[in-house]
Amino acid sequence: MNNFIGYRCSICDQTYGPNEVTYICLKCGGNLDVEMDYEYIQKKYQPADIISRSNPSIWRYLPLLPVSAPAGDLTPLHVVGGTPTFVLPQLKEKLGMKYVWLKDENRNPSASFKDRASAVVVTRAIEIGAEILVTASTGNAGAALACMAAAAGQKAVIFAPKSAPPAKVAQLLVFGARVILVDGTYDDAFDLSVSAAREFGWYCRNTGYNPFTAEGKKTAAFEIWEFMQNQAIGGMRVSRSADTVPVKDVRLTLFVPVGDGNIISGIHKGFKDLRALGWIDRIPRIIGVQAQGSAAIANAFEAGGEDIQPVKANTVADSISVNLPRDGVRALRAARETGGTYLTVSDPEILQAISTLGKTGIFAEPAGATALAGLEKAKEQGLVDKETPVMLLNTGSGLKDIKAAMQAVNPAPIIAPTLADLKKIL
Repeated sequence: MNNFIGYRCSICDQTYGPNEVTYICLKCGGNLDVEMDYEYIQKKYQPADIISRSNPSIWRYLPLLPVSAPAGDLTPLHVVGGTPTFVLPQLKEKLGMKYVWLKDENRNPSASFKDRASAVVVTRAIEIGAEILVTASTGNAGAALACMAAAAGQKAVIFAPKSAPPAKVAQLLVFGARVILVDGTYDDAFDLSVSAAREFGWYCRNTGYNPFTAEGKKTAAFEIWEFMQNQAIGGMRVSRSADTVPVKDVRLTLFVPVGDGNIISGIHKGFKDLRALGWIDRIPRIIGVQAQGSAAIANAFEAGGEDIQPVKANTVADSISVNLPRDGVRALRAARETGGTYLTVSDPEILQAISTLGKTGIFAEPAGATALAGLEKAKEQGLVDKETPVMLLNTGSGLKDIKAAMQAVNPAPIIAPTLADLKKIL
């Protein structure tokens, strides 16, 4: 691809050609950023060339991606992305805010944000001739890889902690992946998957390890950019509708659930790409939200440096439960470089957010509901006010974790099939 010119280490700034390295920096072990040829893209494309395309998936942004379009007939691999952004009147009223949107990623083929990364990684695997892909996952990344690999006719091996929610393990198995449950944590599964990839020559999709994962996740930033086209907000644009009014000189604020850090860093990368092309003037403020029981990045942000110390993760939000985040430094920078911050929320606050979103018609898994819990905390702390344009990212479907969902609601009563018993509970 003419627009993919190599890699740059996010830590030591070492550069590599497209074929010199596969995963991380050979010099310091840092995460690699994919480098695009912005000059080439600027000469060949304008924003209208992208926005005018009829394909709603991530592949509408092909000029901004470091892979070729997937070939073949229509499969789930071809329809990732293009997820809706909702206005939720009940939520706006509850929060007392004028501008609240929610981008709902559970509309992806495997019902999570992780499909974006897996679609790009599987496409890259096909380009380089890799026959078997492997990843570690608490469920969503594995399900996404299993789904995309199945759609492309590729083989996938998934290492998941034995504590992964049964619904997510079921997805892995139904999609035909080789599933191996590890008697340990996600971090244990991660280390084992890297060792297996080295030993057997498998192509490793691991989040924050394979640089193409962030390239898939950055497509959410492109979709947000498109959504913001009709009205200026500090260099971006915001959609006009019956329930929006002009907003002057205010940036959009994004609330992003954070575990290993790759989603927030990927979204940041997407906006940086758009700015490098001159297609936006300012990047939205990005606020990362972590569970209190898995807050390694938030702790480092509070300390003011980039030294991320592992924690012993314990949270109901399994998708963001990580001892040692693998993309922590770039995740820190996503908030710092955009004037954002990090917030932590408790498991009870996450469960309450599941219930609140459910009453608006959104069924979010715990990690996805974390974004709303973060917004509520930000409002309490004065980080946003009623005039602040806000977007929440729901990263996955509540059907992924029914056990957690049931903790968020009151149980349904059981009655005899008689009107008398019905009247007693009404």
